[in-house]
Amino acid sequence: MLASALITHYFGLWPLIWESQIMKVVSSLKTLKSRDRHCQVVRRRGRLYVINKKNPRLKARQG
Repeated sequence: MLASALITHYFGLWPLIWESQIMKVVSSLKTLKSRDRHCQVVRRRGRLYVINKKNPRLKARQG
């Protein structure tokens, strides 16, 4: 328990965030939607997202 508290203290919450949860935030999704054929552009809560269910690390959000 102490080791995880020290890691969190030095690195913030980085050890708790998995690579698949990281999302790019860009000003334009035009090039990101053509990165893979499974990429989809969706609008949720007034924001534009690029999602990819086959390769989740290609996620992006506009703005």
